[in-house]
Amino acid sequence: MNEPKHEDAAGLGTRAVWAGERGERWMGATQVPVALSVSYSYETVEEWLEVALGKKAGYIYGRNTNPTVAAFEEKIRDLEGAEAATSFASGMAAISNTLFTLLSPGDRVVTIKDTYGGTNKLFVEFFPRFQIDVTLCDTADATAIEGEITNGCKLLYLETPTNPTIRIVDIARLAAWAHRNGTLVVVDNTFATPMNQRPLELGADLVIHSATKFLGGHADALGGVVCGAKELVQRIYHFREINGACLEPMSAYLLLRGMKTLHLRIRQQNESALRIAEFLASHAQVAKVFYPGLTAHENHEVARRQMSGFGGVLSFALHGGFDRVKSFLPGLRYANLAANLGAVETVAGPPATTSHVESTAEERAASGIPEALIRYSVGIEDVEDLIADLRQALERIS
Repeated sequence: MNEPKHEDAAGLGTRAVWAGERGERWMGATQVPVALSVSYSYETVEEWLEVALGKKAGYIYGRNTNPTVAAFEEKIRDLEGAEAATSFASGMAAISNTLFTLLSPGDRVVTIKDTYGGTNKLFVEFFPRFQIDVTLCDTADATAIEGEITNGCKLLYLETPTNPTIRIVDIARLAAWAHRNGTLVVVDNTFATPMNQRPLELGADLVIHSATKFLGGHADALGGVVCGAKELVQRIYHFREINGACLEPMSAYLLLRGMKTLHLRIRQQNESALRIAEFLASHAQVAKVFYPGLTAHENHEVARRQMSGFGGVLSFALHGGFDRVKSFLPGLRYANLAANLGAVETVAGPPATTSHVESTAEERAASGIPEALIRYSVGIEDVEDLIADLRQALERIS
């Protein structure tokens, strides 16, 4: 588990490059080495014991800690402004380990209806088996969420922007209300990244990322991370080290490398996504566009208050239903039709095969997800090419 070190006043772009990069290097290497060793040797039992008990810095066993992994944890800890961070084998490992650490049978959790499909499955399928009570609220109704918090709950779980409907939740308002009622606040910040949104500064206790997405940015490494107060992160780290869902060092290295260009990628994706959303909003084949950068978006003002950029993911619904989606998507030349997002390449697909593939059509409808919806994760290609690509694909189905 990574713990806080000195954080200088440099900008986020500089810290994305340098945070976590100043530790010991093998033979003076300028890049963080990939430490593949499973175990670490000590000259004396006394020193070994000090490290094992946490009295001295060091490494014991790869399931617990690893030098390459620690560098990744330090980088995201710094960017989120957290006291501590710990990592996981995937984003869902980060979410599930965090929730199972903090919740016990008899506890109650309040959340929103349209979280990511895997997260939703935890709430509706797994937690009831462990006698954990779950209340799903309308994402757009902050007053109703506050009412459910007042009725008593151990934890409030939020995701903003949401996947795939790109709704925005007012973190500061709900975190303040939750804390008045003794409730922990956990926020999934995957879509925004710390470049666009800093939930801890808005009052969250913990922030979670699927590092597989924008943090890594190259669709070549799975990973997850949770950042926040040291005491909470230590508890989650302990659960993870016993549970075993550890981040492997090669993935940590790839995530570290990807994060060095995070500020550049996010800047481009923010700009491109807004232009694409504006284009789609004016097209006759498009029924609705979901992107908080549009002034017509129902949560635009909240997004303006809590975000410095509106993100690289948008969704749009076509006229004509799911059959129209099946005709449209293969016509795209500059998009991978795949279950991923946040990559340097544009990625597109419907919730039925991406975010909510595990859900039934009825469950998607209950979460407010139209079957004709397309999630479009904007890459770093020239935006003029992406708009032209969307235009020709839409003309093919007119």
